[in-house]
Amino acid sequence: MKVAVLDITGKETGRKVELSDEVFAIEPNEHAIYLDVKQYLAHQRQGTHKAKERGEISGSTRKLKKQKGTGTARAGSIKSPVFRGGGRVFGPRPKDYSQKLNKNLKRLARKSALSLKSKENALVVVEDFNFEAPKTKQFVSFLTSLGLENKKSLIVLGDTNNNVYLSSRNLERSEVVTGSELNTYKIVHANSVVLTESALEGIESNLKK
Repeated sequence: MKVAVLDITGKETGRKVELSDEVFAIEPNEHAIYLDVKQYLAHQRQGTHKAKERGEISGSTRKLKKQKGTGTARAGSIKSPVFRGGGRVFGPRPKDYSQKLNKNLKRLARKSALSLKSKENALVVVEDFNFEAPKTKQFVSFLTSLGLENKKSLIVLGDTNNNVYLSSRNLERSEVVTGSELNTYKIVHANSVVLTESALEGIESNLKK
């Protein structure tokens, strides 16, 4: 499948690139996408939540009142969960939310997500570009030329470019990543994916393995 290469102004350069059918034209496996996105979101959780149980509360061990004759329920500890300030019953404990997926499934999920974007015509290839200095206005102009100013967009670069990254940092709907940082969640979350030529080469060589 051939796709026209655009320049930074959104105009065609007159060149076309061949997108690998192994990466951008497979039958999408939605369950693989689901599992990979689920793993990504699970890994965002710190799992440091903790509530103190009655054995961890600081308080007197004195018996509050005599066992019988008060007309109320018996009580032996101020740390009991029935009292304010007492321990929590079955409270949250630190937990590791990480999930394991094998490399082949994760690779299949990324290829499936890219194939879906390609099928929806939500995939754009641009030539490599750079800014002389971080300028949000210049980055907005770039998005406008591609018709992405009001859409959630993912810009994928071949290598780290601080000027481009810093130019996009104030924009809520746009994210700049390198090819090595690309994952299934970011692809699915974006309305449109913009690949630079150098990023395209890296992605294809990585996902064809």
